[in-house]
Amino acid sequence: MKEIVNNLEALIEFLKKMIIDTLKLEDITVEGIGDDTPLFREGLGLDSLDALELVVAIEKNFNVIIEDENVGKKAFESVRALAIFIQEEYGE
Repeated sequence: MKEIVNNLEALIEFLKKMIIDTLKLEDITVEGIGDDTPLFREGLGLDSLDALELVVAIEKNFNVIIEDENVGKKAFESVRALAIFIQEEYGE
């Protein structure tokens, strides 16, 4: 996993696949998610339940804790923002 975390582009691709798989987004492809597309509201249209599922998946896959709502809002701005957050917080 460290190799993926250290490569921003690989991490972004991994996160897109993880979002699709975790949330069972059958009508969305990896190519259909822009790196800077907002994950909530006008972007992918995710909701608070989706956010909880993603938090669990991120904590499980990367051993990264999203401490509170403020941290979550910043981390979940886009896939790129989430990747950068994971790179900054990643602990083996």
